[in-house]
Amino acid sequence: MTSTGTRPATRPAPSRWAALTVLCAGMLMIILDGTIISVALPALQTDLGFTAAGLAWTVNAYLVPLGGLLLLAGRLGDLLGRRRMLVAGLALFVVASLLCGLATGAGMLVVARFLQGVAAAMASAVVLGMIVGLFPEPKERARAMGVYAFVGAAGASLGLLLGGVLTETVGWRWIFLVNVPIGVAAVLLSLRVIERDTPLRGGLRGADVLGGGLVTAGLMLAVFTIVDSSGTGSQLGLGALAVALLAGFVVRQRYAAEPLVRLGIFGSRAVSGGNLVQLLMVAGMLGFQFTAALHLQRALGYAPAQTGLALLPIAVTIAVVSLSVSGRLIARFGPRPVLLVGEVLLVAGLLLLTRPSTGSYVMDVLPSMLVLGLGAGLALPAVTTVMMSDATPADAGLASGLANTSQQVGGALGIAVLAAIATARTDAATAAGVPLREAVAGGYHLAFGTAAAAVGVAALLTLTVLRPRA
Repeated sequence: MTSTGTRPATRPAPSRWAALTVLCAGMLMIILDGTIISVALPALQTDLGFTAAGLAWTVNAYLVPLGGLLLLAGRLGDLLGRRRMLVAGLALFVVASLLCGLATGAGMLVVARFLQGVAAAMASAVVLGMIVGLFPEPKERARAMGVYAFVGAAGASLGLLLGGVLTETVGWRWIFLVNVPIGVAAVLLSLRVIERDTPLRGGLRGADVLGGGLVTAGLMLAVFTIVDSSGTGSQLGLGALAVALLAGFVVRQRYAAEPLVRLGIFGSRAVSGGNLVQLLMVAGMLGFQFTAALHLQRALGYAPAQTGLALLPIAVTIAVVSLSVSGRLIARFGPRPVLLVGEVLLVAGLLLLTRPSTGSYVMDVLPSMLVLGLGAGLALPAVTTVMMSDATPADAGLASGLANTSQQVGGALGIAVLAAIATARTDAATAAGVPLREAVAGGYHLAFGTAAAAVGVAALLTLTVLRPRA
């Protein structure tokens, strides 16, 4: 519903939940495209002539702008209007998806994937801020955060399943073309059911252009450094340059007349501690999803569609817990205890995967999927509630951008680190004469143990940094 004059004092509940549905549908489309391409990589290499090194850029070209632009896009949403930023991002995502589906060569697909990442950053950076505005009452906000967390957590698993099914049935192009009708519907519904918000006074006048350039370049370079696996030996220099750019951004924000980021926001334990907890937790979880997909195929011999089905119980369990249980628990006990219980379950689920294989899905894989789904269904809505709990109306877009940035950087870091650990352990074992399948399984078991350690550190931070206010 679009306002033409003054904002009404209250919004009818159906309008708010309809708006949440549209926001989550747009987010699901964006999240799916982060993982849906994974099982289609061999088909892409055959049809478009990718080299082995170039194939990684079908994923990296999406992650780099997505991780780098979120903070800037979130602040621009505050300055220009969050609905405007959302609609522009969804529209660009539709165009970029069409270009991906029509790609005639490797270069065209990589460029189109980069545009998809830009569009994904524009749209996703403002969603959490919009949800905070839609649901000011704590109990309803907790329920809304449960829905949002389900979309984020289950979307990656559903992407693997949908990617495998579409690739094996109608071809890899449809993993992108399916976004076109969904995206068009999301744009039209956003204009209809999401109320136009009022931008901050002054808009872009006096906006910190230099600060925006520094933080965007620094974050994009940092994500590139994390995901680049070309082995050129340049990562150390690029990482140092990324740190220098981000340090320059912090200095700029201290002295700018109209800073892009109010540094005082990091004085909130909920913001700074919550984002650090989420970064570690997501590093373990998304890194697990990536390595688990490879583990099921390389160590246990699953086909792509079987892999997606094997991981589906995580999505189903997250749906049940986050949509029906987590919101009530957060409203009753607060987000911190629920987050801590979820983290403990995540650690337990990851450690279950380090057991020796018996060759049975029911014994080896399913228990972990259920425990991980239960833990994620509790932890992700809780940490999202924590991160946004201190956001003011003026900083909601910025807080949303920060939350999404820590999520994307954590995911990229987890995938890169766990993949490197698994590969190093496997190579060392095969060099020592261990049979290949056993060596591969050992590499992934070490990766799962590392993911459990990352979530364990997040739990310690929840206990110490996110302690309740006196």
